[in-house]
Amino acid sequence: MTAGESSGSVVRRILLGSQLRRLREARGITREAAGYSIRASESKISRLELGRVSFKARDVEDLLTLYGVADEAERTALLSLVKEANVAGWWHSYSDVLPGWFQTYIGLEGAASLIRGYEAQFVHGLLQTEAYAHAVVRHGMKGAAAEDIDRRVALRLERQKLLVAERAPDIHIVLDEAALRRVQGGRDVMRGQLEHLIEVAQLPHLTLQIMPFSHGWHSGESGTFTVLTFPESDLSDVVFLEQLTSALYLDKREDVAQYERAMAQLQEECPSPEESVTLLRRVLTEFA
Repeated sequence: MTAGESSGSVVRRILLGSQLRRLREARGITREAAGYSIRASESKISRLELGRVSFKARDVEDLLTLYGVADEAERTALLSLVKEANVAGWWHSYSDVLPGWFQTYIGLEGAASLIRGYEAQFVHGLLQTEAYAHAVVRHGMKGAAAEDIDRRVALRLERQKLLVAERAPDIHIVLDEAALRRVQGGRDVMRGQLEHLIEVAQLPHLTLQIMPFSHGWHSGESGTFTVLTFPESDLSDVVFLEQLTSALYLDKREDVAQYERAMAQLQEECPSPEESVTLLRRVLTEFA
C-alpha cells in the first residue's frame, strides 16, 4: 500500500461521512434518531459524518435503509467506500507519539493537490531540517523520552516525502520573518535551516515567500493556518488550525473563503519568491 492510498482513505472517510449527512438531512432525520437505528449515540453519528472514525459496513447499510436509499447501484457505490475508508494510514505506527487530532491532518495533507499555509513562529513542518525539527519537538514535548522525540521527528521527516513524490502537490508557503529569526537549537541549526529553505525554494512546485518585519500589519495577523485543496471535486477545501491540545478543521464555504482571501492577500503583500530568497540569504549572513 502506498502513502497516497493510505492518505486517500481519510478523504474517502470524509466523503462517505458527508454523503451520509446529506442523505440524513434530506430526510429530516435527527442525529439522535440515526444513532438509535445503529445502536449508537448522537455523538457517534456526528463523528461518522465528519469522517473522524472508521465505518462498519452493517452500520452504513442500516443508515442507507433508514435514509430511504433503495437503489442498488447507489447503495453499492457508497458501501464500496467503506472498505477504502477503513485502510490504516502509514502514520498509524506512530500513534503512540501522535495526537489523535493530528492523524486526520496527516491523511488530508497527503491527499491534497494544493497546500497553502502561513506560519508565524516556526518554519513549516514540511520544510524543516531534521536538526531544526528535533529542537522544536524537544521543546514541545518537555520531559518526553528521547525515543519518543526521535519518533516524532521521524514522522515529520516521513511527511516531507511529499516534496519529492511523483505526484507532489503544489505548495504555497508564507513564513513570517519571525520564524527565521526565532532561534531553534542554536546558530548552527538555524544556519542549516536557512540554507535548506534556500535550496527547497528552487523546487518547481513550491512557492516560498517571506513576510518581512518591515511590512507592518498584514493579512496573517490572526495566526498560523493551512488550507488544503483536494483533486476530488466533491470534497471541499479544509482549513486546519492547530491549537495547544487540539485542532479545528473548518470546511464551511464561508469560513474557508475568508482564509483563502487572507492567503491570497498574504501572497500579494509579500515580496516575490525571488526577493524572498534574497531576504533568506541576508538573514543567513547573520548566522555565519
